[in-house]
Amino acid sequence: MRWSHCLAQLCLSASVLLVPFASQAATEEDPWESINRPIFTFNDTIDTYALKPLAQGYQYVTPKFLEDGIHNMFRNIGDVGNLANNVLQAKPAAAGVDTARLIFNTTFGLLGFFDVGTQMGLQRSDEDFGQTLGYWGLGSGPYVMLPLLGPSTLRDAPAKLVDSYTTPYPYIDNVSVRNSIWGLNIVDTRASLLSAEKLVSGDKYVFIRNAFLQNREFKVKDGQVEDDF
Repeated sequence: MRWSHCLAQLCLSASVLLVPFASQAATEEDPWESINRPIFTFNDTIDTYALKPLAQGYQYVTPKFLEDGIHNMFRNIGDVGNLANNVLQAKPAAAGVDTARLIFNTTFGLLGFFDVGTQMGLQRSDEDFGQTLGYWGLGSGPYVMLPLLGPSTLRDAPAKLVDSYTTPYPYIDNVSVRNSIWGLNIVDTRASLLSAEKLVSGDKYVFIRNAFLQNREFKVKDGQVEDDF
């Protein structure tokens, strides 16, 4: 996998901060915590001194309409992966919506700058190959904190390689163009998560781990999770 895609996944994985979580530790799901924590500290240091300042500067100088448009364009690219995995999960209705979103957003939405699909009532999916494996019954395995990539599981980590082929990066031969798009994607994604940091409380490692694991279960089961209360 290209390092550019690895770093992009690090930022994308931070989106787990946007979902509900259980505050209690889940050590039975994290048998490798003694290894995961130092890697988390490494990732968090990079974010604190590099990614976050870049994201704050980007958000400060970029007009809101332009920031939203760029974010929409990357989400439009992401719909390719959503479509592929909905097909693999045998979800024709969801795949049809993904196809329609790609068509309308790419054309009328000017390459996705405007999310006309959502305005038309075509709700966006959020699928990846790790979810596809889980959908067909493969267990998640232990929690894994990957260098640069961030939170994952033993099932989801290798699935990232498959997901990389639904992104444009492997197909762009011009290195400067590829790296520019990759860098913009990272900064834009990190900027979109700045407001979520206020949700973090207590042990940051535990918070992110529990949020990630609950989020993955929710996605794999398409929201059909049992309430323990």
